[in-house]
Amino acid sequence: MSQGKRRLTITTVVDAQECAVLRVAGELDVHAERQFLDESGAVIAAGHRFLVLDLTALRFCDSRGLNCLLALDWLCRRMNGRLLLASLGVRVLHVLLVTRAVEALACFPTVGHALAAVPAEVRPVWPPGGGPADGDGRDTGDGDDVKTGDGDAHRSYDREQP
Repeated sequence: MSQGKRRLTITTVVDAQECAVLRVAGELDVHAERQFLDESGAVIAAGHRFLVLDLTALRFCDSRGLNCLLALDWLCRRMNGRLLLASLGVRVLHVLLVTRAVEALACFPTVGHALAAVPAEVRPVWPPGGGPADGDGRDTGDGDDVKTGDGDAHRSYDREQP
């Protein structure tokens, strides 16, 4: 892959007042770290103290990428917020498990589960553009949504599994 070609794509999925959901695709490594930190850092600087990263399409993350994730978590915590990682692929999850970074970062199986860990007063409607099915604006029946009363909503990945 040539250096002129973008290795990483960051798309804003939800942009609420204090919480944003970004979809990260491609490779998070030394070649993409500046772009990643600039774009995601700008979202945090804009007042989004809770940042959910949908990592479904993140194919690769090395130690530099891991440092980026830890730096974002630090920035969010300085603002009394949190970085929440959702839908990690096997390769990315393996990096977090081997380095034990999974103990420091909040990891969830879906974006819906990650958003359930965000305080209700700043939690955006998920999925975006979905109409309210039961009047609360949060249940569209797509299976990724987690209602506030869901007992497993705040349970992150099992940290013992590879």
